[in-house]
Amino acid sequence: MYKVVKRRQLADIITLLEVEAPEVAKKAQPGEFVIVRQNEESERIPLTIMDFNRDKGTITIVIQEVGYSSNLITRMQEGDSFVTFVGPLGQATEMENYGTVLCIGGGVGIAPIHPIARGLKEAGNKVISILGARCKDLLILEDEMRAVSDEVVITTDDGTYGMKGFVTHGIQSVLDQGIKVDAIWAIGPVVMMKSVANFTRPLGIKTIVSMNPVMVDGTGMCGACRLDVGGETKFACVDGPEFDGHKVDFDLAMKRSAFFKNEETVAYSKVKCQCAKEGK
Repeated sequence: MYKVVKRRQLADIITLLEVEAPEVAKKAQPGEFVIVRQNEESERIPLTIMDFNRDKGTITIVIQEVGYSSNLITRMQEGDSFVTFVGPLGQATEMENYGTVLCIGGGVGIAPIHPIARGLKEAGNKVISILGARCKDLLILEDEMRAVSDEVVITTDDGTYGMKGFVTHGIQSVLDQGIKVDAIWAIGPVVMMKSVANFTRPLGIKTIVSMNPVMVDGTGMCGACRLDVGGETKFACVDGPEFDGHKVDFDLAMKRSAFFKNEETVAYSKVKCQCAKEGK
């Protein structure tokens, strides 16, 4: 069993869990992910690793409540355990000294961009992190990102904190300073990563995105996580999750991610009703 040893509420619907998983922590690298099940009847959920501690043997994940299964996980307390915690899976981020890099995290995507920013900083890069959220109350892990960055730019949709606007406005603010950006990593909602890729494509800036589609087995066998990248079929679980953002067919990815929206809505309404009965 994989016990939760630390729980931290980052925002109203976003929860951080540090989980005992020594075999996973032993091999985990930035950019990789795990697949978890909260109980025997739960669906398998892929979550990009936010942090790992080899000495303690723990993996840190961050999850946002968006549906039935994520609701079950965000309700977990210290001492509770996952039935399944498989990983590390996927391809690790290619760490080298590119020069000046932007690490862009949108919403809960700030969590998985954290180990990437740290790794790129350790590789000798100048790291400028751009953090985006709908509002100040939903901005997470600011202190952690400042600790691994040379500079942090914050944007909020409503202007309640930092610059009013989107992460693309943050990119423009960096470029307006005359800074030459050598590479970009962007993680967040698919529509955000699409916007970043469209913004940087005409500028010719290397842009890497992390895709997190529906997965079942996480080994490339089921094909559920297939993507169109540069006209070729790729599987996020074994070929990714990181891909060249200028080659990803984001429209197709968004269409596939909505396949089970109706079923998820029904399941989520049931668990919310149950929580209301239990007073949780």
